[in-house]
Parts: sequence; C-alpha cells; structure tokens
Amino acid sequence: MKRSLLWKLLLINLPVIAVIIAVVWLSIDQLAANYFMVLMEKYMVSPTETHRAFLTAVHYTLFWASLAALLIAFVLSFLLTRRVLRPLSRMAEATREVAAGNFSSRVEVGAADEIGRLGAAFNRMADSLENLERLRKTMVGDVAHELRTPLTNLRGYLEGLSDGVIPPEKATFEMLQAEILRLVRLVEDLGQLARAEAARAYLERQEFDLSETIGQMLTLYRPRFEARSITVATRFAPAADRIVADRDKVLQAVRNLIENACRYTPEGGRFTVSSERLPGEIRVVFANSGPGIPPADLPYVFERFYRAERSRSRDAGGAGIGLSIVKELIEAHGGSVGAESAEGETRVWFVLPE
Repeated sequence: MKRSLLWKLLLINLPVIAVIIAVVWLSIDQLAANYFMVLMEKYMVSPTETHRAFLTAVHYTLFWASLAALLIAFVLSFLLTRRVLRPLSRMAEATREVAAGNFSSRVEVGAADEIGRLGAAFNRMADSLENLERLRKTMVGDVAHELRTPLTNLRGYLEGLSDGVIPPEKATFEMLQAEILRLVRLVEDLGQLARAEAARAYLERQEFDLSETIGQMLTLYRPRFEARSITVATRFAPAADRIVADRDKVLQAVRNLIENACRYTPEGGRFTVSSERLPGEIRVVFANSGPGIPPADLPYVFERFYRAERSRSRDAGGAGIGLSIVKELIEAHGGSVGAESAEGETRVWFVLPE
C-alpha cells in the first residue's frame, strides 16, 4: 500500500512538469524562433540555415535540461514523499498490532501537521480500546464472581439437603431464598442496564416537576434512612423545577443515586439533594457523608461492575451497575454525569438540558 501511494504521489508531479516543459518548448519554438527570424531579416542575414541551427541547439538544450529537471524532480519528490509517508507506514504497523489484540501499541507523534494530528487521534483511539478491553475483562470476571458465589452456595446446600447432612429447617430455606434473590437482583440489574443502553430510541419526553419527583422517591426511602439515623435534606432551586424529559427514566436514575447513597452513607451521617439552574440546563447533586472515594477510582465509578470497595460483597456495594445505568439514562437525554469526592463527603450529580 505504501509503495502504491508513493508512486501515485510521484506520478501526480509528472503531468505538471510535462506541461511546464511543453509550454517552454512551444514558447521558444513560436516566440523566440519568430523573433530570431525578424532579426535575421532586419540585418539581411540568410535565415534558413541559421534558423535551423538555432532550433536544433535550443531543442538539444531543452531536451537535456528537461531530462535533468525530471530526474531531479523525481529524486526530490521520491525522498520527500517517502519521508512524509514514513509515519503512515509506522501507523499501519501499529494498526496491525491493535487489530491482532495488542492495544498497547502507539505511534510517535513528531509534528503538528495533518499526519501528526492523525497519529494523536490514533493514540487516543488505542487508549480507548485498551481501556474498553480492560473493562471487558474486568466485567467478565465480575459477572463470573457475582454468579459463582450464590450458585456455589446453592449447590452446596442442595447437596447437603439431598444427602441428609443438612436438616431441612426453615433457616436453611430462608438462606437459599436469599441466595436466589441475589441472582434475581443481578439479572434485573443487567436487564436495567440493557434497557438503559437502548433508552435513546425510546424516550417519551414530557414536562414534569423534577423536585416533586425527587421528593416522592425520597419519601419511599425515608424509612431506610431513618432506620440508620441518616439526616436527609433537600435544597431545590425554584427556577429548576420544570423540565422536559422522560419521567420514568429520570426517576430510575434518581432511584439508583438514592440507593447508592443509602448504601454508602454511614449510620448517623447526612444525605443532601440539591438542584440549580445553569445556562440551558439543570444540575442535580446528590451528596452524602462518608469516607469518600479514592481519587484513583473516581474516573471509573460510572463503569459497569466497577466498585471502589474491593471486598466484592454485594451486600455492601451492590453489583456495580447502578451508576452505569444512571450514566446511560442521563446521556440518552443529551445530559452528563459526574462525581467528586473528598474526605468526609461524596458528590454525584447529573445535568439535563432544558
């Protein structure tokens, strides 16, 4: 491919050089030769032989000058074009490595021209692919772990019940039911994530009161907050009440954020929901007290199955899908999500266009 493009670029210059040579050749044949004839006639010199000798000498000089010009132009074009195409050749090699699964391959960006920008874009693409591959492997491992734990428990207890080692007591069946519910919740989370990804094509936008909708959801969760002595407060800006969006999907995003805060706010802590109107958009912030999220984990909290805590306990941290669902639902509306955390407080927000 490189050779083909190289020769194509070289051949582009040949017609230009040929036209220039033809113009010069015809100009000398017509203009210079005619002027020479006028001079011969003016000074009464026989023009026939002299004119022929003049044209022969000019054509001879033009022929070798054109041949030299073509050779120099070809050599210079070849060297310069090959120098220009060298980064593309390295980029082609890096592309083959990425296609083979080596997402760590990068190209060196040594200029700020079009090829340099192309190399920078390639490196950004490779970074994204490497990150996606890492998340894919993590997700596969996480799904396997989430399924393995309850299935292993179910298998062990069922085998014990079948062999008579474990007595068929009420507590045993309650434990088995809890494990089954864990599997059901995981499947429901995955289903919600799939529906959230398809939300862009199924938005039923309508105008509704955002603060009222959030207040209704807080009322449902209030017993859980009160059971852990968590103080709940709201600060809704009057100008940020009305919004046009899919109410059910926004409600699902709010539910997931409140559920997330309920899980991670320590007993006796505080949880605050606030809203504000920005130019052309509305921002809703969910802030809860707690140990905070490590800075290294913040860029990934909205990724699937990602949890800042490493214990892998669903009871403590869920499956790590809730914030991913929020991200998909909000971005389906053309909005954005974000998070920040400091010692003592974590803030998660979403922004919706008016």
